[in-house]
Order: sequence, then C-alpha cells, then structure tokens
Amino acid sequence: MKFSKDTYLEWYRIMMLVRRFEEKSAQLYGKQKIKGFCHLYTGQEAVVAGMMSAITKEDKVITAYRDHGHALAMGMSANSVMAELFGKATGCSGGKGGSMHMFSKEHNFFGGHGIVGAQIPLGAGMALAEQYQGTKNVSICFFGDGAVRQGALHEAFNMAMLWKLPVIFICENNEYAMGTSVSRTTNMNDIYKIGLAYDMPSKQVDGMKCETVHEAVFEAAENAREGNGPTFLEIKTYRYRGHSMSDPANYRTKDELNSYKDKDPLETTKATILKKKYASEKALEVMEDKIIEDVEASVEFAENSPLPDPSELFKDVYVEDDYPFIMD
Repeated sequence: MKFSKDTYLEWYRIMMLVRRFEEKSAQLYGKQKIKGFCHLYTGQEAVVAGMMSAITKEDKVITAYRDHGHALAMGMSANSVMAELFGKATGCSGGKGGSMHMFSKEHNFFGGHGIVGAQIPLGAGMALAEQYQGTKNVSICFFGDGAVRQGALHEAFNMAMLWKLPVIFICENNEYAMGTSVSRTTNMNDIYKIGLAYDMPSKQVDGMKCETVHEAVFEAAENAREGNGPTFLEIKTYRYRGHSMSDPANYRTKDELNSYKDKDPLETTKATILKKKYASEKALEVMEDKIIEDVEASVEFAENSPLPDPSELFKDVYVEDDYPFIMD
C-alpha cells in the first residue's frame, strides 16, 4: 500500500501523544500522584497508530489493562485519561476505574480489562452484536502474549469461526508475560499458529512499523466486513519499560532493549516523513511542543478535578438504579 502525507503525520501525532503521555505518567507515578497498578505502553505505539488508520470510527475496540495508548489513539482526550489515572470524577470512568479500566462508549472503546484474557470472549460478543444488528462494523480485540494461555481464547476462537463473526483478534506480543518470556511458557513461539487450528486466517506482523500493522488490520477488517469471519494477528512489538511501574525488568538485557529501541517507530516514522518532505524538522518540533503542552494541561486538569463523591460508590455497578439488594 502507498500511504499519504496525512497518514504519516497522523501516525506520528498519535505515537508522539502516547509516548509523551506515558512518560509523564511514569513521572507522576514516581511522585505518588498516580497510585495502584499502572502499565505503560511505551514502545508499542505503532500498533495502535497503524490500527487506527485501518478501521472506521464505527468499529469497536477492546483490550487488556495496558490501555492508555488505545484510549488516546481512539480519540479520548488526554484530560479524561489523566484524570482517570488520578482517580478523579472527571476521568473517563468517573475515577473508579484507574489505569486498567479506561472506557468510552462515545469513542467505541470498551476497556481496559484487568482480568487476564477476560476481554477475548467479550470482543467476540461485541462482534456477534454487530452481526446480529446487520452492520458492517468490526470488533478489534487486543490481548497480550500471556493471555494466549487462557482457555477462554480457545472457546472464543471456536465460536467466532463457527459463526463467522466480524472480529479481529490481535495478540500484542511484546515478548514477556509479566516477567516471563514467551519461550518459557510454550513450545510454540509462533503464537499466530494457534489460530490455524481453527482454520482461522492467521499471520505474524511486524509491530514496530505502522505500515505493516495498517496493512494487516485493513486486510483483516475487509475480510470481516465481507462476511468471511475472524482473523488472528500476532503483532510482534516490545515494551521499553517493565510489565508495570513496580517491575524493574531485570529479566532482560540492555542489549535486547537497545536492539528494539534501534527500531523505535517514532524515529523511523519521523525519518520517513523527513525523507519524503512531508514536514520539516521544525514543523515536527512544533507538533511535539503542542502535544507536550496538552499533556501538561491534562495534569493540571487532573490535579484540579474533584474526587468522586461517596454517593457514586454503587453507581455503574447494576443497570437498575433502584437495584433492591444494595444496602444503604
């Protein structure tokens, strides 16, 4: 595929926003402004950037707990995501979800799920809803390499193929399930081959390039819209930081980390933009400065936002506002 100037600039904007947001989140976690679990997306930005240019605004996305990048890429404001990290009422989940449970129906982003692999059958269920309603929309379901070991994945894969559901299953394989490498948990390091057991179209994708991610997701989405059912993509990527903010990542070498940083998607995309003269170095600096300004503003917004009122404790738990089994 040939990609336009606007596509490259949008990829760069999304990735820069996620990178600077995550760097600021790490600083704030160190200052104990952000508490609880916090899983950063630094290094994996090309996956969500390439995905966004390949889908429509009506398509639905669901993911695991490393979800800041997906939320921002889907168009959720830095203010709403940062406020959620602070546990404030102005957060996208009302301050009750935190880092792992970003959510926005408006932006067709359905989480943010803390239970490993829980979102996989939910992603299939979202696709079933689209099929039932007769839309051409696709469900994009992300999960990590660790979640592949969950039985629910196999149940969802079987059902999705049986009913030809319009879902794209995406394993963001960043090499480690928490601190355990893929090679220590399975005899089959090529995770995409799991889909072949269900006769599901499956492939491995370079996740350090927006171009390759876009091509794979676009092809899978078109296949789903034509009624041909799901696709399984193993997108090979890498996280620069530990599993969470409490993980020093001592299980890997500096050489391994640096080998991936040499393929940093921000730097390679920037190089392409400059080579093709889609923007000048100065213009990209202006874009970055604006993003940094927006991220700083989101911190101020979060700091100045109120905490959730205690009366919110039982809201958003049950559909019925007057659910009779909640004790006052």
